[in-house]
Amino acid sequence: MSTEKLTLHYAPRSRASATRALLDELGAPHELNVLNIRAREQKSPAYLAINPFGKVPALSHGDAVLTESIAIALYLGDLFPAAGLTPMPGDPRRGAYLRWMVFYAASFEPALSDRMYGHVPPANESSYGTFDQVIEALADQLARAPYILGEDITVADIQWGASLQWALEFKAIPDRPVFRDYAARVTARPSFQRLFEDEARLDAEHEAAAA
Repeated sequence: MSTEKLTLHYAPRSRASATRALLDELGAPHELNVLNIRAREQKSPAYLAINPFGKVPALSHGDAVLTESIAIALYLGDLFPAAGLTPMPGDPRRGAYLRWMVFYAASFEPALSDRMYGHVPPANESSYGTFDQVIEALADQLARAPYILGEDITVADIQWGASLQWALEFKAIPDRPVFRDYAARVTARPSFQRLFEDEARLDAEHEAAAA
């Protein structure tokens, strides 16, 4: 494992929240660069030099800069194999692990965004098929075991659990027991409870500062 410093560029209650919980789960020493989105700090020249899209999360690791939640999660999981949350090459679960991580970025998020903004592309022109197909594939997988790859939690569950909790809260996906139970199982972990407590504090501070 590299000894170079990890810095998570992060804003509370954003896509970066799952990454922060993951760093906790991995026991990864890191620093936080906390951005106040209400004050549009993510659009500052300093941050745009890190991520020109002005979005979080981003991860700095020595000279490397990563954007995109799934790329960061895959990178961190491989960087800290001793945490036991990543099926490494040679593990028979590796293929399914990569499948469900990429499915999140390539199918779930686009399908969710299209649904929320009322855009319904023809199934034969969409990279993910249909929203209903994505939901059914995910529900079928989660119904098989406590976690997405079976009995043991992995990096994939940290990402999916955080996202499904958000999607349920905003009624962006069907409120099914298989989704609600899974999201509750993942976010009941101490890493998420610590995250939620600190994000409540940060969110209040940011709101006051922006006002």
